[in-house]
Amino acid sequence: MTLRKYEYHGILFLLLFVICSVNPSNATAGEPTEEIRHTTDRIIAVVSDPALKSPENASERKKLIREAVDERFDWEEMSRRTLARNWVGRTDDEKKEFIDLFGKLLERTYLEKVEDYSGEKVSYIDEKIDGDYAIVKVNILTKNDREIPVFYRLKSKNDKWFVYDILIEGVSLINNYRSQFNSIITRSSYQGLIKKLRDSVEEK
Repeated sequence: MTLRKYEYHGILFLLLFVICSVNPSNATAGEPTEEIRHTTDRIIAVVSDPALKSPENASERKKLIREAVDERFDWEEMSRRTLARNWVGRTDDEKKEFIDLFGKLLERTYLEKVEDYSGEKVSYIDEKIDGDYAIVKVNILTKNDREIPVFYRLKSKNDKWFVYDILIEGVSLINNYRSQFNSIITRSSYQGLIKKLRDSVEEK
């Protein structure tokens, strides 16, 4: 099993942050939806900036996109949920290392696909808040008129909303990686997983 088995869904969820035509629905947009929209606007500004489109500015463009995604993704919460029981018992240094590697894995696998946008449109459909948790539903309409339902799962922290999972067509990004990582740990070890993550983020 490779660390890129679920690339299709990952590309889709990151494409949501570079949709160039965002269509609001009739539903009232609350704070979680507006914060996702704010992040979307930041990334659109980056990918639409003519000064950043040249090859020599690729590094700066990538940096700015990653900063915008960092604004909305709770990497620690995503890491904890991805490792699940394997998170318990890890030292603080091990947790920091995993959070860093997991973020770099997603960046390497998906953020580089951001400019693959090809005309998809998204509508904000619904928002549900339950205490410190929220779900924002959107629909992606592809060029082939295929509608893809997407659910953002968010958690409130320090009066802001952060994404900790995304479901696309009923498939959870976190559950996918949890299954994948647990399989590696079971067949090898936690350090075996860390080695695979290092190899994945360092490969050219």
